[in-house]
Amino acid sequence: MADWEGVNEFVAVVESQSFTGAANRLNTSVANISRRVNALEQRLGVKLLVRTTRKVSVTEAGESYFRHCKPLLEGLMSAELAVTQLQVAPKGLIKVTAPVTFGEQALAPILHQFLKAHPQIELDVMLSNQKIDLVQEGFDLAIRLGQLDDSSMMARKLLDRQVFVCCSPEYLSTYGEPHTLSELKRHQCLRGSVRHWRFSDGGSERVININGRLQCNSGYALVDAALKGLGIVQLPDYYVQPYLESGELVELLSDYRGNREGIWALYPQNRMLTSKVRTLIDYLVEAFSQYGK
Repeated sequence: MADWEGVNEFVAVVESQSFTGAANRLNTSVANISRRVNALEQRLGVKLLVRTTRKVSVTEAGESYFRHCKPLLEGLMSAELAVTQLQVAPKGLIKVTAPVTFGEQALAPILHQFLKAHPQIELDVMLSNQKIDLVQEGFDLAIRLGQLDDSSMMARKLLDRQVFVCCSPEYLSTYGEPHTLSELKRHQCLRGSVRHWRFSDGGSERVININGRLQCNSGYALVDAALKGLGIVQLPDYYVQPYLESGELVELLSDYRGNREGIWALYPQNRMLTSKVRTLIDYLVEAFSQYGK
């Protein structure tokens, strides 16, 4: 009869590429992960992992064992979910990460309503503008903005955003208005975390390097600088829309306005989508379909 002890821990270490990541994912200690993997190796009589102070490598035997164990674990999880989801409401902890401003303004109120609707679910929410490794850090779900570049994740669109280039009337009266993308190099551009802006030029994307006296990773701070006439800013609608409507900011280069970008819910494609996470994603899709209406 097959012995499953240590198999789940071993698969988690391989997928996380670390014992710490596996411990976070399985909500246990690193010592417990190490103990179970050691016991598994002793039972099999073969070395599955090579551990150093910097990284964990998988041996040839470990690669073969992982390929056989992974679908078996997924099948077992699928069988358990098929049974439990028929009997109980979604429950348990969901770890979510999202960008700071979008998380504070748009996501948090929806998550709070979700908690009211599902009293057996707990949320651990980390707002960060850094792209966190979901598998290694044990997160179930990430909210990402704009273009996606991680093919190892499954994605479901929640809504779209529009990015605007704008400045204050005070800045326009002092420095004039740029009418072409090439003119931006002569202007004070308020930079975020990157040194380029994206535009649509005749249906094709153009990336323009920009310069300016101020760089800051806070959208709120950049909006304040633009309102004070310090330069031109490129930011999503949820930062600047109220000021565009009030006339405190003026849109520039509207002919080069880029296409609307997606806001996405991401989760690892090699992880079973549990009932609680699926319920949350469905709730977010429905809630954001009404967003701004």
